Amino acid sequence: MAGAAPEGSQFDARQFDAKMTELLGADGEDFFTSYDEVYDSFDAMGLQENLLRGIYAYGFEKPSAIQQRGIVPFCKGLDVIQQAQSGTGKTATFCSGVLQQLDYSVVECQGLVLAPTRELAQQIEKVMRALGDYLGVKVHACVGGTSVLEDQRILSSGVHVVVGTPGRVFDMLRRQSLRSDHIKMFVLDEADEMLSGGFKDEIYDIFELLPPKVQVGVFSATMPPETLEITRKFMKKPVRILVKRDELTLESIKQFYVNVDKEEWKLETLCDLYETLAITQSVIFVNTTRKVDWLTDKMRSRDQSVSATQGDMDQNTRDIIMREFRSGSSRVLITTDLLARGIDVQQVSLVINYDLPTQPENYLHRIGCIGRFGRKGFAINFVTKDDDRMLVDIQKFYNVVVEELPANVADLL
Repeated sequence: MAGAAPEGSQFDARQFDAKMTELLGADGEDFFTSYDEVYDSFDAMGLQENLLRGIYAYGFEKPSAIQQRGIVPFCKGLDVIQQAQSGTGKTATFCSGVLQQLDYSVVECQGLVLAPTRELAQQIEKVMRALGDYLGVKVHACVGGTSVLEDQRILSSGVHVVVGTPGRVFDMLRRQSLRSDHIKMFVLDEADEMLSGGFKDEIYDIFELLPPKVQVGVFSATMPPETLEITRKFMKKPVRILVKRDELTLESIKQFYVNVDKEEWKLETLCDLYETLAITQSVIFVNTTRKVDWLTDKMRSRDQSVSATQGDMDQNTRDIIMREFRSGSSRVLITTDLLARGIDVQQVSLVINYDLPTQPENYLHRIGCIGRFGRKGFAINFVTKDDDRMLVDIQKFYNVVVEELPANVADLL
């Protein structure tokens, strides 16, 4: 079990329990059980040999903090609430738990994983497929923007695991193209976004169609008590695993800020940076779709090769743009928070927050697309006078110090 965080932290265990008691009533603290075992190696976890082969082939050597605590209780069939930031191997934690428990002789859907965006669902599908490569797992991503008939064809031919977005998964269950009789594991990834956003009703509807004894896993980078209050309705005595506050910093990422007195000076600052830095690939975050379009036009007019993606685009267009970016044909991707959780591009080593996020939680999702699995990277934040408060909040929230970008930045990077 992770230790308590520093006083005043969102993750202070005492404050957390007090809030839960307030939300859930007098028996709030009795809702959770603890699980204190920590496994320093994958070999010690009692996993199937072919699952271990998949884990090592994927490139994992030593389990991360969440994997050390989180894989075994899930493999034991316990309901779990696990909190860990993007980039710490959270996906591999629940994928390993699902893969360990499947009966591969029965080609029926036994594991259902929900994610808030198509990109994230497709990313989870890839990880599940890779880790289960030596097990012969059959995985399918059920997401919007794809052919319903193709989904129905694949599901009728038999799969072990479905990863999907709530709308399409509910549609497949309603049509009985996805049969729920054999589903024994139900995972919500990015549960904070799923349960506080517009998916709540669909998730309840999906849950109603699942067998009564289904195992539930809730995974997220941030876990507000209000979200946990909702999970109580469909979890039985879950194990709570909270990552310590000081583990919430992405240690492999150097974080800097640049003071920009006026909003209109940000563009010049950005172009100066790109003249200085020989970065392989980078992601620039802004807060609105309109600004994505504006900044893309401005940078292209200065002969910068940039891609842009935002929520107003249709799925096919977004897929093509992400393929181009992954292939390296464009060096820079400009986007909004909407897609922050689904970006996992091996070569990305720099995130620029052209606009600081409006919520401290989103800072973690943005810079989480670098530094995954311990890779090194850099985050540079543009800060106007109006942003001072948010920068202070971010540093408090994650217990980090964001330093001013030094003049010799090219030497550091």
